[in-house]
Amino acid sequence: MMKKFLKPFRNYYKIIFRFILFITTIAIIVSLFPREGKFRYEFQKGRPWLHETLIAPFDFPIYKGEKQLQFEKDSILKSYNPYFIFDSSVLILEMDKFIQYYNEKQIEYFERKYPNISQGERQNHSFFVNTSDFKDFSINLLKEVYNSGIVEVSDITKGFSENSKLIILKDNIAQEHLYSEFYSQKTAYEYVLKKNAGYITGKKDGLKNSGFYKSINLYEFVHPNIFYDSKTSENVKNTLLKNISLTKGMVQQGERIIAKGDVIDGKIHIVLESLKHDFETKLGSSYYYRIILFGQIIFVFACIAVLFLFLLNFRKDILQNSLKTLFILMVVLIVVSIASITLKISVNSIYIVPFALVPIIIKTFYDSRLALFIHIITVLLVGFFAPNGFEFVFLNFIAGIIAIFSLTNLYRRGKLIFSAALVFLTYSFVYFGMAITQEGNFSNIEWNNFVYFAINGGFVLLAYPLIYIFEKIFGFLSDVTLMELSDTNQKLLRELAEKAPGTFQHSMQVANLAEEAIIKIGGNPLLVRTGALYHDIGKMINPLYFIENQRTGFNPHDMHEFVESANIIINHVTDGIELARKHKLPEKLIDFIRTHHGTSKVQYFYRSYIKKFPDKEIDINKFTYPGPKPFSKEMAVLMMADSVEAASRSLTDYNDSTIDNIVESIINNKMNDMQFDISDITFKDISTVKSIFKKKLANIYHIRIKYPEKIA
Repeated sequence: MMKKFLKPFRNYYKIIFRFILFITTIAIIVSLFPREGKFRYEFQKGRPWLHETLIAPFDFPIYKGEKQLQFEKDSILKSYNPYFIFDSSVLILEMDKFIQYYNEKQIEYFERKYPNISQGERQNHSFFVNTSDFKDFSINLLKEVYNSGIVEVSDITKGFSENSKLIILKDNIAQEHLYSEFYSQKTAYEYVLKKNAGYITGKKDGLKNSGFYKSINLYEFVHPNIFYDSKTSENVKNTLLKNISLTKGMVQQGERIIAKGDVIDGKIHIVLESLKHDFETKLGSSYYYRIILFGQIIFVFACIAVLFLFLLNFRKDILQNSLKTLFILMVVLIVVSIASITLKISVNSIYIVPFALVPIIIKTFYDSRLALFIHIITVLLVGFFAPNGFEFVFLNFIAGIIAIFSLTNLYRRGKLIFSAALVFLTYSFVYFGMAITQEGNFSNIEWNNFVYFAINGGFVLLAYPLIYIFEKIFGFLSDVTLMELSDTNQKLLRELAEKAPGTFQHSMQVANLAEEAIIKIGGNPLLVRTGALYHDIGKMINPLYFIENQRTGFNPHDMHEFVESANIIINHVTDGIELARKHKLPEKLIDFIRTHHGTSKVQYFYRSYIKKFPDKEIDINKFTYPGPKPFSKEMAVLMMADSVEAASRSLTDYNDSTIDNIVESIINNKMNDMQFDISDITFKDISTVKSIFKKKLANIYHIRIKYPEKIA
């Protein structure tokens, strides 16, 4: 019973899995959308209002623009005065320390200068009488400086001028003062030194007790007593900024905002933005939540459904492969997710997101048409919730097209750098044109966006590591990897050149023929070249059984029956597949090994067997390659190039006629044998391939001049 229930699921599990992939993608994208509604009118500053006359549907305030709010904030910050605390306790503390210090210095100096005077006679000694005046003077001088105030030097005061204003908090009373009214620690110290020196010079005992006076380091007791109050300053600053009104008037319900055809100037643009803000805020309430969610589901479903239909009609191979389908949907999901997260940080930061990476990555593994279509779907999805939807979609649409056209291949690093620079220039050029159209002058252009465009262009360079990651995860094959694998210094190719040099030379010639043909008829020349270099690696197992590697005239096939020899020849395909997998070659290249003989026969041994045993029943499977047949244009061209190149070596006379005959004969036999019936190659393509092969072979085997013998 359970088996019957599960049977339909087993039969259609791939279809069910892909269906789940698409539904999951829709669900995730919808979850990333903001739940606020969208204002139904599109508008741009400097352009005409293309819709019907707009009447205010409800009362709403006119919000100040970002620039006006910033101007008001800057004005407040410019006129704002920081708060400082006057700390009276510093004077008391320093006075106590100074008096104790002064008394100790008096006794120390007296005992050193008058060691023979007893302690009882000290109080009445002239030294104590004369120096007590200096003590009183110093105390009064310090009080004068501290009462005036000594401002602590900090990052806040570094930019102060004499006319800078500050608020002093003293005894819970705040008063505004000029910075020039106070001392800094340096100016206070200089003032104390100057007054101190003048006082000592004017004293009668100044010369007699100069040593004592100079030993008093009055500057040690000069310290700041006015400190920056960061807490109060920040609180006051924040309060002032919060009190800035975000609005500058009201629009009453029923009031006309703009008529059809009117140009949207700066004033009207602010009113429209205000209406849009309040409209979307109202739609974001819980009452409209379900309706908005339903609308977003329809929109996302429509986009993903169009993507599905495109794949169904034009790239069914992707839709039939769950891994490829997952890759396409994952790329879309990742970019939409990054855009959604970025928008939560800052509105303009959406321009940092490198949308041009989408077509670059898709084109690397597929083609330009699919790359552009996926890019358009991704940009439309993000454009639904991005601010200035038309501007966003237009910018990224153009940048994506330029990225596709500028990057013909990725195996040259300079191409990617050039493409990244071109993406930056495209963003900048198009944005500049749109900005001056909307603003009407250069001063209102948001120049910071050009920095975002530069960062965006820099992120395009991430294509290399991302392509490598996707290659490893999904088993794809990029031009960069093909370029590396086509290097004849690769370990496997060097081994082929060493063990089977004739096969290696044959593979090189096949690669040249196939590459030239694919360039003409369209396809991936790097893929067919790399496939050609590896297609015969299986011959390394038994190299002497293949005529191109026989140099001594000995043929080991003479020791075997026809069936055994045919089996050895056929096995070079399966041996090649095993070798390729052992060396972890991509499956796309293994397909060239698997299909380069298709389901054709080992003709030499097959015919020899029939000739020797005409009456004996033959098992044709023992002389037939296992296949499959070539299933791509590149594989079909490789099969033709392989057969033609091998056959051309058997010619004894190389001229246009013999070359034409052998090319026509070999390729026509392959066609008659139905070897190309599942590949996407046309009769016109095959005709072009024939012409190219004839021309190339004629160039290879051209007649050479016979040099005269050396005269003795």
